Amino acid sequence: MTNTMTAQAATASAAARPLLTAGAVAGPLFLAVGAVGGLTREGFDFGRNALSQLSLGDLGWVQQAAFLLTGALLLAGAVGLRRALPGSAWAPRLVGVFGASFVLDGFFAADPGAGFPVGAPEGRVTELSGHGLVHLAGGTIGFLALCAAFLVLARHLGGRWALASRVVAAAVLVGFAASGATVLAFTLAAALGLFWLTAVTIRLHA
Repeated sequence: MTNTMTAQAATASAAARPLLTAGAVAGPLFLAVGAVGGLTREGFDFGRNALSQLSLGDLGWVQQAAFLLTGALLLAGAVGLRRALPGSAWAPRLVGVFGASFVLDGFFAADPGAGFPVGAPEGRVTELSGHGLVHLAGGTIGFLALCAAFLVLARHLGGRWALASRVVAAAVLVGFAASGATVLAFTLAAALGLFWLTAVTIRLHA
């Protein structure tokens, strides 16, 4: 019986690895596409514009595709977490919500503003359109779910990894709270969350 259970656990772990790899790739891929877009597209300013706004304009389809692909990879990663952590139901669910938020935001773009795309009003967006509201709600729910996932995963990581996971969750929330003062705080918080999810996924993959 023991040998059978051990073999089943090994099989589940092997099946989880490609899915966890997909989840680990998601964040760096999204940030890389955003960085290239932000550096090459006219009128974009990391200090004024959110990466989500790269979904607007003639080349907006590139960022939209990045949202959808990232969401699909994160959903795969959530399934991998489910297989790698059979005793944890909430961590995979929360990461799944995070992935679903990217898919949603791939279909509902942010509003133009702060000078992007070229020709948009120079001021920050003060009134949201319907699709802009859905985009904001999706992103908010998604990153709150990610922070909750970090707190749940901390119990499985232990030691310094557990402490770091809790600190990152708090830092992401602080960055989001500061986004009212500067959009760069939001961008840095999102990047931190995505990179930490990659680090945790790799840790569980090992």
